Parts: sequence; structure tokens; C-alpha cells
Amino acid sequence: MEKTLVINSGSSTLKFKLYLMPEEKEIAKGLLERIGFDGSAIKIVYNDGKKYTEELPLANHAVAIKEMLRLLKELKIVDNFEEITGVGHRVVAGGEYFDQSVVIDDDVIQKIDELADFAPLHNPNNLIGIQEFKKLLPDATAVAVFDTAFHQTLPEENYMYSTPYEWYEKYGVRRYGAHGTSHQFVAEKAAEYLGKPLKDLKMITCHLGAGSSMCAIKDGKSFDTSMGFTPLTGITMGTRSGDVDFSLVAYVMKKMQTTDVDAILDTLNKKSGLLGVSGRSLDMRDLQAAEKDGDQRASLAIRLFIKNIVRYVGQYYAEMGGLDAIVFTAGIGENESAIRKRIIDRLSFMGVAMDDAKNDANVDGVVSTTDSKIAVLRVPTNEELMIARDVERLKNK
Repeated sequence: MEKTLVINSGSSTLKFKLYLMPEEKEIAKGLLERIGFDGSAIKIVYNDGKKYTEELPLANHAVAIKEMLRLLKELKIVDNFEEITGVGHRVVAGGEYFDQSVVIDDDVIQKIDELADFAPLHNPNNLIGIQEFKKLLPDATAVAVFDTAFHQTLPEENYMYSTPYEWYEKYGVRRYGAHGTSHQFVAEKAAEYLGKPLKDLKMITCHLGAGSSMCAIKDGKSFDTSMGFTPLTGITMGTRSGDVDFSLVAYVMKKMQTTDVDAILDTLNKKSGLLGVSGRSLDMRDLQAAEKDGDQRASLAIRLFIKNIVRYVGQYYAEMGGLDAIVFTAGIGENESAIRKRIIDRLSFMGVAMDDAKNDANVDGVVSTTDSKIAVLRVPTNEELMIARDVERLKNK
């Protein structure tokens, strides 16, 4: 039985899923957290519900990977490592080098390293994961799947900024987007629910979670997306500001009498968004409860979140010259029916209407009324399965 391991190596975490392929059956999933910090731990769910947890020191990602593989054998999730014939690595930034997933070789490793400045919290750790698994599972086909690849089809006018063209030529300044694997997966699934080819649909996919982005999909391809050169821009997120006037950075730095650009960027990335506006939480569940209790700042954070989504829907509707479907996915998009309802109610002027019973029940698939001019769908994302499929495709080549 051949198995494929999907790896997401973050700044202080290592997430994985193990699939039986080509059956696409999930065998195990796990999280190794607080890598490099006190209190690091491993959590694994396997064999249809068994759970294993352990607190142990994880000094770095190399140690974490060795512990993870050790447990796969100790828990008898695999009998031997030869069963793992493919390893898929989520890599955040692929720049203009990669418009699709690729088998990892020395050239790919070098390019991922070159792109470290485009995703400094992610690419270096993605690369550590790649190199460690290459050592420990040398016979498995290693594949890199890029968050940015799906968005490489953006038209030039949608990825360029109105900055000096030399910045693009010399430094690669342009829109790259993110969450591409998720947007592609849910778009393809939505087309299945609608019984139409994806290439015949104009669609907006809304990946709403701690990190949130939106994507306009036309002719089966990414046409525009809300995240930009980095994942900081776009709609309001859990801790990220989304779109702001760049001049405010210089203004605030002068007011704070600081020259530390990194500190300001850290605030915009980690202390803004829903958390920064509400002063309470980045969790939409907490904010909705606080709003019901009369917390005005929690209410403001939610209203900003909704307003910015509505703004991007209107923009993409105009850019594509129409719209067939709006798709919600990820933590908030999949689970917060009240937020979906409030967004769609704001778009009622477009002839779109929610089926409240289906929406409240979190039905997979279409949750709009039968007479809605634009279909609304709730589609759970599965980036790991998308990565596993790419590994299987490239492994067979």
C-alpha cells in the first residue's frame, strides 16, 4: 500500500497528513507545535479516531521531523518508511519561477531559498522540512506545491502595481497572492456541485479564516486576488490589517519617533485586523458573542470584515463582467453561518439570496435559494488532499 505524506512546515509548527493513495483515504494527521520553545508537544489522530499526545522538547524542525517519523512507526501507522512513496511540501512563495507544482531537485531548492524574502516566516522553514525529508526518506518522490502558483495566470494589469516598472524588473515587485491551493480546490469542487465546467463559470472564492483572501476565477483560472506582494494586504484578517495607505506607516513612525520598520510591519501583521480593532480577540466566535453583549469595538471589527469582503465582491463582479457563484471556505467561511448571511444580505441588490435553512445547517454545496441570480456555496477546503493529488500525478510521471 503506497502512502503520501503532506507536510506544512510553519515558523514554529509542523503539520502533516498521511494518505493512502490513490484511494485518497486519510490515515493520520498531526501537529507538532511550539518548536524551538518551551512546552512543545505532538498531537496525532490516526486509525479512524485514535489520539496520541505527548509533551517533549522539540529544539528545531529537524528534531520535530525525526520525532514525527519515529511515532509513525511506533504507533504502527506505517510498518516501514518504504510505504511512503511521496512527500508533498506546502511552500508559500514560488514567485514567478513556479506556475505549478514540481518535483523537487537542487534547482528548485535553490529557487525556494532565493525567494525567502518574499515569505520570511515561511519559506526558510518550508526549506528545512524539504531538506530533512530528503535525508530521511530519500526514495520518496518529493514535490513542492506553491501557494502562489494558481495566481500566476493573473493578467498583467491585475498583478502589476502602479509603481516604477523598474521595481518589477529589478526586485520582482508585483502581486503574487496566496491560498492558491485552497482557492483552486474549492473552485473545482463548487463547479462539481453546480454541474458545470469550471471554465464556463465566473466565480469568487472567499477563503475566510485567521488569514483571509479572495479570488476572482474566470475561464477556470485565477483572474484577480486580494492578497498582494505579501499576505498582508487585502481584506481584514485575524491579526493582519489588510489594505492600508502606505503613507500611514511613515506617519506613525514619525509620531512614535522610531526608525524600526520591522516593528511597524510586525504590528500590521500580528496586532491589527480583528484583534487590533476589537482589542479583544481574533476569533470570530468571540467577537460575535461580544457584539451581542453590546461591545461596540467588536461590532466594528465584524462590520469592517464584512464591508471589505463586499467591496472586493463588487470589484470582481465589475472586472469579470458578471458573476455565477460566490464560494465560502476556511474557518470562518465554513463555520460561521451568521457571517455568511450578513455578507450575502449586503449583496441582495445583485439578486443573490441565502437559503437560511441550508445556511444555518452548514450544508456542503449550494446554500442559496433556487431563484437566486448568483449561486452561493459553502465548500470545505482540503489543501492537503490537493497537495496529495499533485504528488500522485507527478510521481506517476
